[in-house]
Amino acid sequence: MSFSIYQLKPQFQQLLQPLMRALVRCRVTPNQITLATMLLSVAYGAALAMQPQRAGLWAGLALFLLLRMALNAIDGMLANATGQKTRLGTLLNEICDQVSDVALYLPFMLALHAPLVVLAVAAALLAEFAGVLALSVGAARRFDGPMGKSDRAFWFGLLGLLIAYGAAPLLMNGILALVIALSAWTVVNRLRQALRASAPATP
Repeated sequence: MSFSIYQLKPQFQQLLQPLMRALVRCRVTPNQITLATMLLSVAYGAALAMQPQRAGLWAGLALFLLLRMALNAIDGMLANATGQKTRLGTLLNEICDQVSDVALYLPFMLALHAPLVVLAVAAALLAEFAGVLALSVGAARRFDGPMGKSDRAFWFGLLGLLIAYGAAPLLMNGILALVIALSAWTVVNRLRQALRASAPATP
């Protein structure tokens, strides 16, 4: 398994325990968190698309992506803590994540080399599809790296900061190329791990 920021999820969840308990007391449901996170992501992405010249929006993206990661972790924590894990919740979690990725990352087309951005977003969607595809061969949903959701958030947050502070386009395009290459590696890695996990045990 290649390293991914996703592997730090248990420690991140520990930090979120007080907030999760507060949400339980307020009777907030996991699906409400999932949908709210998607709506916030679409709103932030729309703001970037409508005002790509606003350096503050690009600089703030890293903080927003951190908030999104926290909310994404909390919806699962809430589901486990309150016994509200449902099939609908699983479906919402997957589709809302992909909508959020597209909404937040496509606006980079207005600030960076557009074809590279489109390739990066397409590669991200393909990596998540590969993770879900593991279910079709009897394996668990795969979250292997090196370019999972949390890793993409890190790199696109960094790109947002670089755009805000006027970094060299060559540097930013190089990061996009790296994201694409690591996403392709992730697709292969997730499919390989899915096959390995679903292989029948040898006697």
